[in-house]
Amino acid sequence: MNARFGSIHHHRMLRVAAATPIASVGDTAANAEQTIALARRADAEAVDLVVFPELNVTSYAIDDLHLQTAQQQATADALTKIAEASEGLRPVLLVGAALPRAGRLYNCAVVIARGRILGVVPKTFLPNYREYYEKRWFASGAGLAGLSIEIAGQTVPFGVDQIFAARDLPHFVFHAEICEDYWSPTPPSTAGALAGALVCCNLSASNVVIGKSRERMMLSAAQSARAVCAYVYAAAGPGESTTDLAWDGQGSIHELGELLAESSRFGLDPELVIADVDCERLAQERMRNGTFGDAATFAGHPETRFRRIVFDHQPDYADVGLKRAIRRFPFVPDTPARLDEDCYEAFNIQVEGLLKRLAATGVERLVIGVSGGLDSTHALIVAAKALDRLGRPRSDILGITLPGFATSEDTKSNAWKLMRALGITAEEIDIRPAARMMLEGMKHPFASGEPVYDVTFENVQAGLRTDYLFRIANQRNGLVVGTGDLSELALGWCTYGVGDHMSHYGVNAGVPKTLIQFLIRWCIATDQYDPETDAVLDAILSTEISPELVPADASGAIQSTEAKIGPYALNDFFAHYVLRHGLAPSKILFLAWHAWRDIDAGRWPIGYPEAARTAYDRDTIRARLEKFLWRFFQISQFKRSALPNSPKVSAGGAVSPRGDWRAPSDGSADVWLAELAANGP
Repeated sequence: MNARFGSIHHHRMLRVAAATPIASVGDTAANAEQTIALARRADAEAVDLVVFPELNVTSYAIDDLHLQTAQQQATADALTKIAEASEGLRPVLLVGAALPRAGRLYNCAVVIARGRILGVVPKTFLPNYREYYEKRWFASGAGLAGLSIEIAGQTVPFGVDQIFAARDLPHFVFHAEICEDYWSPTPPSTAGALAGALVCCNLSASNVVIGKSRERMMLSAAQSARAVCAYVYAAAGPGESTTDLAWDGQGSIHELGELLAESSRFGLDPELVIADVDCERLAQERMRNGTFGDAATFAGHPETRFRRIVFDHQPDYADVGLKRAIRRFPFVPDTPARLDEDCYEAFNIQVEGLLKRLAATGVERLVIGVSGGLDSTHALIVAAKALDRLGRPRSDILGITLPGFATSEDTKSNAWKLMRALGITAEEIDIRPAARMMLEGMKHPFASGEPVYDVTFENVQAGLRTDYLFRIANQRNGLVVGTGDLSELALGWCTYGVGDHMSHYGVNAGVPKTLIQFLIRWCIATDQYDPETDAVLDAILSTEISPELVPADASGAIQSTEAKIGPYALNDFFAHYVLRHGLAPSKILFLAWHAWRDIDAGRWPIGYPEAARTAYDRDTIRARLEKFLWRFFQISQFKRSALPNSPKVSAGGAVSPRGDWRAPSDGSADVWLAELAANGP
């Protein structure tokens, strides 16, 4: 057992915060007290890095008072007090102050850790338009590199050429810029990120006007996405002078374009917005994104020009929980607007893909095996919509139900109801006579009356179904539409070759099982079809997932897919973090545990049935993850290496050998299983 498993640091995460202290109009002693109070509060919350607003020690809106010697001396005294108070505290503090150097005054970010001032970063871009007059008081730090400054009795690095890195926590690397810097076309944080900073910080004053909070959010989200980083933004709040301006205290934390946490704004109390950022995810994303590396090359390799200011963070690897929302269904948004938007896009991507293939091949009809289960149902309604958009009759779809030895009356009935409701051409072929003949020819025990339901027994049926579909497509100038989904392909849960693995075009291959359920619900909710079709779709959603290849047992229990391979909810969670982010298995276990351990925690996607909600303990998740790793990395790639064409649907990834996922068919799962054993609980 790894004693550090519960620690966010063990999983290459950091706890960061945006602070909104109560400001003053130039009372540096009061500002220092506010800063220290929030630093202590952050320490109690196990925060690693706190970003304060621009000039929070000095105060921002004091105009010509910035140029007074008394004000500057008071600022130096306040910084000394803050540095001394930080000595026994965990967080690194980024505070804002106006500091004189070589006959100029600079608007600075001062980096403080455990009693030591690590460095001072001056602001590069000074706004001098509309309500801003910063060039009246401050000098730009543009081009200043390799310099030092005397402050609080210490000689420390000074310049815009600094990134800060923890010697004992390799993923703790950050960069600081100030307010206007990220309003510019060339934010300094871009160079900082290209030089290796994973967390970019903005100390901002930023008075508020109507609509400005949206602009800040847009810029923070865009910079975190473009620079492939976490972005921590802190703006000045109550207490600043309102002679001509007002302040809302907006704080936010973004990661790869996604908002993790935000402040309340316009509050009258000090606020600390906290979130855990995933540095492993950021590092992996940069390695996957060749453009990020190219940008560093085209910029002349900024890492060769930046000083790396090293400090000891002294992590204790304690379990401090997780301050970060983890979606149970990473392929499925858990907010109504996003869910509707994603379902609209996913469904129409599938329709567009099939529509183009149908037009390109010139075939007369689409051929689909309709079982009454989720996947074939979804493929069929996608096909119906494609023909609707082409202005062709739905009778050009040939739906064939192919009952076998374990087909239930419910699924067969639903298949027929759906085909009739959609108005397609429908047929039924009983595969049992052909299956018996094949089993007899093979001298399989079942042919002699023995209840042997092995993989051969199952695949004879699966293979015959696909064989019939292909031959009928040949006979009737049709195109076989594949129904298998991304979840099944990730697990290798399909019959290779002439089985459900193969088709002429796989409309579902980029869609995980968990998303398919929501896509069908979305079709019902948005009236894509008629009430009769909706009623059948609703009935199919409540049917247990089963391949229906093995007869029910003596108790009447049917063959259950999830009993064999595990819950699709967990398998899709694992697949997302393997395919999209390449995270270590122990990290995936950590995230899954936080997502699934408490049924009442977090948000469930809109429309997810109350009765279907469940929780999983850590041992269960680990056991299922081990099986997933073995299936995904060890035994299933040869199937994915020979997939038919299919459209990529989700940014969460796909498994096409011509797209997102390329891997050897004879690989091993040992590396992933060993990592889980070494770093798991």
